[in-house]
Amino acid sequence: MDLGIAGKTAIVCASSKGLGRGCAEALAAAGVNLVMNARGAEALAETAAHIRGTYGVEVTEVAGDVTTEEIQQRLLSAAPQIDILVNNAGGPPPGLWSDWTRDDFIAALDSNMLTPIALMKAVLPGMIERGWGKIVNITSNSVKSPIPILGLSNAARAGLTGYVAGTARQVAQHGVNINNLLPGIHATDRAVSLDTGVSKSEGISMDEARKKREATIPVRRYGTSEEFGATCAYLCSQHAGFIVGQNLSHDGGAFNSTL
Repeated sequence: MDLGIAGKTAIVCASSKGLGRGCAEALAAAGVNLVMNARGAEALAETAAHIRGTYGVEVTEVAGDVTTEEIQQRLLSAAPQIDILVNNAGGPPPGLWSDWTRDDFIAALDSNMLTPIALMKAVLPGMIERGWGKIVNITSNSVKSPIPILGLSNAARAGLTGYVAGTARQVAQHGVNINNLLPGIHATDRAVSLDTGVSKSEGISMDEARKKREATIPVRRYGTSEEFGATCAYLCSQHAGFIVGQNLSHDGGAFNSTL
């Protein structure tokens, strides 16, 4: 399928690896030029070089912490106009309700709520003026089904979800679509980290920990970054103009709900 977005320009945050990289590669395959961001300059440079060589699109790298105003401004000024924005950030560390301080919550909000909102506010005026724009926020299935040990993530991402619910419906009349893409368990570094935690806490091997979590997914496997990226690219395509303010689970059926 031709997604109809060749020649557009996208900011993709946290895109040197994992789900962010999956989104960047899928957009590049559709002919989209990229402004890529990640904290690790070396990994970002390697991924950017791979995408340039494989897909022949323009790629600008902006290494650094996207929660800072400096990096946000560098991202926004890296291209004459931004047509697509993919917000993404690693989740806060797991823990218990009794562990977290005010500073922990502020850090989680900065990363998983306030930074995506700041970037959306920056790109929306131009998108509205041009009558076209796509924004996808990578959040988490935890906004639908909270994960007890990820309370920081639950809280921050739920706040972003509430913001998007109203904002998406305000800008849709201008040809701008905002949606959230909710990953379940995918074969990324985050899954390895969580599997490691299960392995240590339950005294089982990593393979046993993974199989135990796979058993909770109807498709009985982890998702791939390629599958996730293709879904993101579709939400950014010309074919997704009637999808507004949705929270699309990408979880192999793990979230059990009739609606």
